[in-house]
Amino acid sequence: MNTEVNSALEILNKGGIILYPTDTIWGIGCDATNAAAIKNIYALKQRDDSKSLIILLAEAKDIFKYVANPHPDIVHIISEFERPTTVIYEQAIGLPGNLINTDGTIAIRITKDPFCKMLIKRLKKPLVSTSANISGMPSPQSFNDVSDEIKNGVDYIVKHRMDEVSGVTPSQILRIKEDGRFEYIRK
Repeated sequence: MNTEVNSALEILNKGGIILYPTDTIWGIGCDATNAAAIKNIYALKQRDDSKSLIILLAEAKDIFKYVANPHPDIVHIISEFERPTTVIYEQAIGLPGNLINTDGTIAIRITKDPFCKMLIKRLKKPLVSTSANISGMPSPQSFNDVSDEIKNGVDYIVKHRMDEVSGVTPSQILRIKEDGRFEYIRK
């Protein structure tokens, strides 16, 4: 796993795009602070840049670096989620404009996947994570389901967990209201 982290890091630090396994489905990623790399992901996915992307963080405490005013108990709230959960936060900070939604929000998931955690910690920045498909097409359930167009369009394909074929699902997506209630966007 260490070799793959090193190889992916080399590409990410040069502004490249990787195809990699996450704690949900296979994703396309880049350094979430690199606006040019983010633009390249939109182009590869043929996705309208008004549809924002999510970022992965290794630790819940890192939310405070990228969200101006998160819920005071956010670290505890996130620790209670049993399955991968993407939370939409208001008042994104410290990220390029083409990553932040037009309403100022950012979607963040704290990854539990060991490979992703190590990669993010070594990168010392958040990682963009978007499904490895052309916009409007089905999300790949395994590496074998990723289209050649995506495979040929990235700068590096991580060779970790390529053989896994177990059916995985995308994360649930929610907003945490000011009163602490959850508004589910995708369960």
